[in-house]
Amino acid sequence: MRVLKFGGTSLGSAEAIRKVVQIIKDKEHAGTVAVVVASAMTGMTDELIRTARSAQTGGHAYTGVVQNMQSRHGAVAAAFLTGSDLDTALASLTALFAELSRTLDGIAILQELSPQTLDKVMSFGERLSASLLAQLLSASGVPAAYLDTRTLIKTDNHHGNAQVLGEETAAGIRAFFHERATQSPLPVATGFIGAALDGATTTLGRGGSDLSAALFGAALGVEQVEIWTDVDGMFTADPRMVKTAFKIDTLSYEEAMELSHFGAKVLYPPTVRPALEKGIPITIRNTFNPQGSGTRINQHGEAGAYPIRGISSMNQLVLIRVQGAGMVGVAGFSSRLFGALARKGINIILITQSSSEYSICFAILPEDAQAAEAALAEEFDREIARADLDVPVREEHLAIIGVVGSRMKSTAGISGKVFHALGRNGVNVVAIAQGSSERNISAVIACQDQAKALNAIHEAFFLSGVRSVNLFLVGIGLIGGTLVEQLADQREVLADEHQIRINLVGAANSRYMLFNPQGLDPHAVKSRLQGDTEAVPFALPEFIQRMKALNLPNSAFCDCTASDTVAALYEQILHASIPIVTPNKRANSGPYDYYKRLITFSKDRGIPYLYEVTVCAGLPVISTLRDLFLSGDKVRRIEAVLSGTLSFIFNNYDGKKPFSALVQEAKAKGYTEPDPREDLNAKDAARKALILARECGIALEFADVAIEPILPEACFSAEGVDAFFAELEKSDAFFEQRRLEAAARGEALRYVAVITGGTARLTLRSEPAASPFRTLVDADNMVVITTDRYSTLPIVIKGPGAGAQVTAGGVFADILRIARTLV
Repeated sequence: MRVLKFGGTSLGSAEAIRKVVQIIKDKEHAGTVAVVVASAMTGMTDELIRTARSAQTGGHAYTGVVQNMQSRHGAVAAAFLTGSDLDTALASLTALFAELSRTLDGIAILQELSPQTLDKVMSFGERLSASLLAQLLSASGVPAAYLDTRTLIKTDNHHGNAQVLGEETAAGIRAFFHERATQSPLPVATGFIGAALDGATTTLGRGGSDLSAALFGAALGVEQVEIWTDVDGMFTADPRMVKTAFKIDTLSYEEAMELSHFGAKVLYPPTVRPALEKGIPITIRNTFNPQGSGTRINQHGEAGAYPIRGISSMNQLVLIRVQGAGMVGVAGFSSRLFGALARKGINIILITQSSSEYSICFAILPEDAQAAEAALAEEFDREIARADLDVPVREEHLAIIGVVGSRMKSTAGISGKVFHALGRNGVNVVAIAQGSSERNISAVIACQDQAKALNAIHEAFFLSGVRSVNLFLVGIGLIGGTLVEQLADQREVLADEHQIRINLVGAANSRYMLFNPQGLDPHAVKSRLQGDTEAVPFALPEFIQRMKALNLPNSAFCDCTASDTVAALYEQILHASIPIVTPNKRANSGPYDYYKRLITFSKDRGIPYLYEVTVCAGLPVISTLRDLFLSGDKVRRIEAVLSGTLSFIFNNYDGKKPFSALVQEAKAKGYTEPDPREDLNAKDAARKALILARECGIALEFADVAIEPILPEACFSAEGVDAFFAELEKSDAFFEQRRLEAAARGEALRYVAVITGGTARLTLRSEPAASPFRTLVDADNMVVITTDRYSTLPIVIKGPGAGAQVTAGGVFADILRIARTLV
């Protein structure tokens, strides 16, 4: 035999109740149902509480609310019943609502609402739904009878959250069923409510209908208690906040209690105890998917594939901290503290104490905070007056994350994995608790970090083979647009073959921005940023604020602009624990102090700040320098061709074409900016040289980089591009003379950056035939690194140092580096 309990959502509408009736009919025909326990219709308990409080003010607005409640129940009856059956049901409902109205009238007259009276008002939710369900079942061919459990479930007088008197309740239930005839109608019992020994109506706490079902199951020794709700079972995390959460097939009683205690609302925590004591399994089932297997809770649960079972959470909690030298070594202090709270009926959710005994903190519900502070002030007034204890400190807007699983006890590294996931995502832990059973690790965090923490821990344990990055991209121009195309082309391969997911959450060009926490389609993002209905005008502060407000785990910011304004916000972004990937040289070639703060904060906090492509696009220059330093080598000299434009011009300057013609050709091939002077002034190459110098530990400012001008001043002062080329043609003879002088020595001109002896300079120099720079072709870059270890044969890094594909590819590689750190 089984006990079936149906929650409020299962009884919230005529359509839902049809499913309930069918479930009961199927099981009743099999002869397996001992009793059905009914909750109030969805929202009824809250509505009844509001109505009672409204009546307490002395007004009469509650009368209209009661009429609406009666209409709602009457509509359900009319959807099932006709004729005399409907008349009987409506008469029964009318009698109950008349009793409710009389109770509310009394509250309004006295303008007083005691906990006992409120319990009576709340009881009508279950009394109405159970009475109506019994009549609907009978009319559907399942003889059923309404059972008011106040006659059976006995409690103490703690109204609002009464404690069940186990022996009296079990005896009453067994006596009731012993007296029933074999062919008696199926009892449809009220959940949630009971009665004190003096007959006063009591309630068992929110979710108490689950407990009612367990009490029936334990007293009758049934084979199973089924809790029917609107979800498929208990999940590894709240699926509303963690989209990758999945159903747990089996749990032990202890695991179920831990998960439900810390917020898994599918099951009311006290429900487990009666079932545990009798060894009766509990199954969580979905009324709207009755074919589903649900979650089965029993003595041991089945061994799972993961070291933890699930993660639960509670939010909007208060943490109170008591501390002071007067606690240290004082026997009985904790007893006094928690005794004072117990006398006020304050439930404590979590406790943690420092090993020095200097402080104790505990988590409670916000509504208990004021009473708790008053109780502590009264209990420890003398100690506080003597300054032996500090005044208790209250911290609000907190959440508790609970990581639960029986296998945690035998698996090393669980705690490390939990706190690594939190720390990597910038989630500050306020307090920690772990029971001696090692089935639970709890962390108190800020409410705003709840969803991020759940997702981070869930991914660490349940998707440990999958590494994801939630990417925010600013700049969908040549480089950013190419990056988006590469993301679109590669994302399936990354997901299927490498278990890496790059989720483009936010994107912006200079005019519009788009966000979607579930991910933007990279194939469509460029076209959507031309004026999609969901795109909003771009404003950089708003973009950054939205990124931080989403507070997603494993977020990363990618700046594909050349903007000083964006670079100026890097520090703010890193302080939000969001990694940065950028080809933008502005931050690292700007003021040295800003560069140093970024690098230091990234290193100290372990938040990636990656900028490999700021020098030589996709070539591994910066990473090579870092590896050399980490391995103990010392860089003595760097020589480099860092400009693709200048590389192309001088690689091809062999006398067959005038210098000005080669500049024209470079512009035509897209190697220069629309105004070539932006490349020929060598400032971009100087920024790259400055970055390399700083990576070598040389504290230089941009003004410290010596730049040998390539062009005469008249070229730079010319008005417009055409005038520039006219002036440049006048310099062809000068460049030809320098070329001929070099050629006479068997050498060729190259524009080279030199970093050595704490300085950085860029110079046009003549290179001999054996020089590695003579091997350059087209617009290639080259970096030659001389170190203590590589002194005879320096390290040479050579390849394309510009171009959308290689630059975007380098940015993509840095994004993947972030993904690979998520282990």
